[in-house]
Amino acid sequence: MSAQAGQKQGAPDELAASAGHETAGRLLLAAVEAFAERGFHATTTRDIAQRAGMSPAALYIHYRTKEELLYQISVFGHQRAIRVLGDASRHGVTVADRLAAAVSAFARWHAEHHTRARVVQYELTALGEEHYAEILTLRRRAGDIIRDLLDEGTAGGEFQVADIRSTARAIMSLCIDVARWFDPAGSDSPEQLGRLYAGLALRMAGAAEPPPGFGA
Repeated sequence: MSAQAGQKQGAPDELAASAGHETAGRLLLAAVEAFAERGFHATTTRDIAQRAGMSPAALYIHYRTKEELLYQISVFGHQRAIRVLGDASRHGVTVADRLAAAVSAFARWHAEHHTRARVVQYELTALGEEHYAEILTLRRRAGDIIRDLLDEGTAGGEFQVADIRSTARAIMSLCIDVARWFDPAGSDSPEQLGRLYAGLALRMAGAAEPPPGFGA
């Protein structure tokens, strides 16, 4: 399964470009594939270097450890998820519109980028203590976007949410889990999942139906 799943054909890979160097970018993509296939702990630096078509010694020119590779992948992925959520949460007239847009975009991102999203979301406990703390801060920022929408909608009477924190956690978990099981050969497209999860989130928030015309 390619680490570049979800990239538009022919477009430069944004994760690779974030490395600032062509070889370092190739190593990031190779690490995503290896971590997704074997898991962080079962992957060696030799595995990653071979996938990138280079020697293990070449890897250490750009990354001191495989944990540093995971950290770079995790930072990029979480920052991108925050941007996807934040941008989408500003689209819509009502809070329900904005929640639906945010959840749809977040679920869709995890489907479109399921390989790297699986590494980003499920391998973070392998990070060192300082890196792990930094990633947790980014995860809280993503969760805050959903919590703020639920809080605003509840305060304004659009939603009926008794436990905002737990409901936000449940919505986030549903979207994140898409990366674990999504199969591009399956019957559901990322767009269909986005619409489905938007509707689920609105029902969890006490809004019975998605906004009229949503996802049309």
